[in-house]
Formats: sequence, structure tokens, C-alpha cells
Amino acid sequence: MTVLAVGDGINDANMMNAAHIAVSINGNQAASSSLGGNHALRNSDYALGQFKHLRTLLLCHGRESYRKNSYVILYIFYKNLLFSAPLFLYGIYSGFSGMNTYEIWMT
Repeated sequence: MTVLAVGDGINDANMMNAAHIAVSINGNQAASSSLGGNHALRNSDYALGQFKHLRTLLLCHGRESYRKNSYVILYIFYKNLLFSAPLFLYGIYSGFSGMNTYEIWMT
């Protein structure tokens, strides 16, 4: 499991250090901090200029990525079922004689 931390101020620096991937947003809090304001930027792996760019990052690497991976896994199970079920059924029909169900070039 990979942890993504998103922050924009000095109070998020410890969270960013503990996460696997840290993304900071150069926002108003960073500019108005009395201690310099760039703590989140210094502790992050990636920096974004605006919150609207964060949506693209989360769609590529967040929940959408897990959804796409789950569809691929389900597709692999479905493909293997459709490929092996005829082999099993033909084996019952032919008495498991060892005849090829598919041509050799198909496997």
C-alpha cells in the first residue's frame, strides 16, 4: 500500500515526511506563514501550483487506477474461464483421450 500526502503548510510537514509520496500545493497558507512558508514545498516530492492540477494526479494514481486494475484482474479471470471451460467439457466428451481441442498455433 502506498500513502499519498497532500499539504500546503507547515503543519503538514511531518505528515509529508511519513508518507511514501508527498505532494505540496503552493497556496495562500505557504505564502502567509510567518516562518518562511515553504516547509511543505521543501518536504514534498512533487509541487503543484493550483488545486485543479491535483485532480489529474489523483485520477491517474488514485482510486481510478485501482478501479482500472480491478477490471484487468476480472478480465483475466473471465478470459481464463472461457479458455479452460471448453477444454474441460471437451475432455469429458472425448473421454480425456488426449486429442487437442485447439490447434497448436492457438496456444
